[in-house]
Order: sequence, then C-alpha cells, then structure tokens
Amino acid sequence: MTFSVRGGLCAAALALIVAAGGAGPAHADGGGRADGGDRADGSGGGPAAWSVAPSSGGGTRPAKDGRPSFYAEGTPGAVLQDTLSVTNPGPKPRTITLRGADARNTGSGAFSVTPAKGTPKDTGAWISFAKRQVKVPPRTRAEVPFSVTVPTNAMPGDHPGAIVASGGGRTVGVRVDLRVEGPTLSALTVERVDVDTDAGSISYDLVNRGNTVLTPKLAVHADGVLGARLDRPARTLPVELLPGRRVSLTEPWPDAPAFDSVDVELTVTAAGGARDTATGAARFVPWGAVAGGGALLLAVVGGALHVVRRRGRRRAEEPETGDGGEQAGATRELARAGTGDER
Repeated sequence: MTFSVRGGLCAAALALIVAAGGAGPAHADGGGRADGGDRADGSGGGPAAWSVAPSSGGGTRPAKDGRPSFYAEGTPGAVLQDTLSVTNPGPKPRTITLRGADARNTGSGAFSVTPAKGTPKDTGAWISFAKRQVKVPPRTRAEVPFSVTVPTNAMPGDHPGAIVASGGGRTVGVRVDLRVEGPTLSALTVERVDVDTDAGSISYDLVNRGNTVLTPKLAVHADGVLGARLDRPARTLPVELLPGRRVSLTEPWPDAPAFDSVDVELTVTAAGGARDTATGAARFVPWGAVAGGGALLLAVVGGALHVVRRRGRRRAEEPETGDGGEQAGATRELARAGTGDER
C-alpha cells in the first residue's frame, strides 16, 4: 500500500460500487471467522459471506486480485490515506462496523490484534474512517476511505496494526503495516533456556529489543560427555515478533539421551543483523533404573548381614572344646562335691 500524504479524508466520504466478485481472505479477530463461512444470505456458511480487503482501484476489479494488506511509510506528523473495500455478495443488505486495532503477539508468537473492549494506543488509535458504520446493499461493494495520522512524537520503526470489521455474527480484519521514518534497529535476544529432561524438550524466550518486526531463525546444538547429542541448523520459526514483544517457545527433543550430562546452545538470527546466543545445561538420569539398582544392592547387603548374624548366634550356642571343656568339667565336679552328692 502506498498511502498519499494529505491533510484530511477524501471529499467523497463513501462510494458504493457494484462488485464484480468477493474480497480476498480476511483474518479472524477473537471469536470471529475468517473463512467466509456465511450462508447465501450473508448470515451463515457458504461462499456469499461479506468480506473486507484493501481497495484494488478501478471500482469493478475484484479485491481478491489486489493487495493482501495495507502498507504505508510516513514521517511523524504525516496524514496517510487509503481505501477499504467491503463486499456483500449476498441477497440482503449488510451493516458493517469498522475499528482500528493495535497488533500484538500471542503467547506462541502468532500475529493478533487488540480486542474490541481494549483501547488501542498505537496504530489502531491513529486510524480514522470516513464512516465507522457502513450499510452495504446486496451484491455491492462499498469503498470506505480512511486515514492514518502519525503523531509528531511517534517512534521510528514498525507500527503494525489492523482494520477490524464486524457484522452478522462474524469479525474479520485486514492488516496495516505502518513504518515511521527514522533510524531503525534490529535487535533480538534469546533468554531463559531450560531443558525439560522428563518431557524431552527445550523451552526458551525470544525478545525483540529493536523497533522492526522480526522473523527469527533458530539453530540448536547440544554436547554431551561423549560428543554432540543434537545439531539442528538454523531454520525459520513460525513467529512474527513485533517490536518490544516477548514470546515463550518450546523446541521438541524426542530423541534426547537417556543418560548423559549435556550443554545446550541456542542461536537466533534475524534480518538486519540481529543475533544472540544463550546456553543451558541438564543431566539426563534414568531414575527408575537407578532406583531398581539401589533396591537390589540393599537386598544383597541385607542378606549378607543376615547370614553373618545367624552364624554368630550358632557359634555362641555351641559347647566349648579343648582346655576350656576340661575346665568346665572340673567346675561341675567341685560343685557336686560341695553338696555331698555321690556319683
């Protein structure tokens, strides 16, 4: 998208144009659907669902043949303008409500937007529509002008957001990628590396320390006592990390060693020279086998002690022989003599 820098909205606040086809794919927001799953009347499932997309220009060209999202660049203080197409291919009129939203990351790093009950503070707050509520007749496409007013104190770098449309029980949106001109910095850190020896996985955090949107790559290496245990080359993660955001991710390790002491190293990179490395350590011990071996050792030691004790008792009960036996016999003879007993 190339927004033009102007002082306000277009003079024509809203234009209704007969659509030649449906709009391209839209992105769900919250509980809404983005698969066009409405009925033929625009209220349920089927191909006749209403849709939104960046205007492709020309009025009769299907929006699906145009841009997948909005893109704009501007200096602080600029007013940028473009047009959103809202298409209703169904036989009944549709009333669609529009709003601006800030972008954010889900816990897994996916692209998401602020909910309707939230208050946008970035790009979503800078978007203004010619009309926030649009009534679109059957089989018609409405072209809705809007503007993005960049604050004079806006920070340079990427400010992703979205235009969100709601109506008929569904909510969809179109992404808005805004870059404010000025110095940019690509910076990325990997933190809190932890090896779960029970689950066989490596968890870690990624933090975007710069002011550009990053798509990171991850390489994993682990060394054990006897050599390398894991060596995964860099691959692109399914993450679009927004500026200032932190996400927690997990790297599966299903073939982790059963018995070893390992040092794990994670290396992350991204466009613009972003790079960081972090390490973690873990000891893999088969505690079940260790416990079984300990029980067997205790049993062996206990049995040996029992044998030794039994032998000691038997020796104590046996009569003494040799000089000791003769002395005992003489003692018995003296005892009988003292009592007057005769043999």
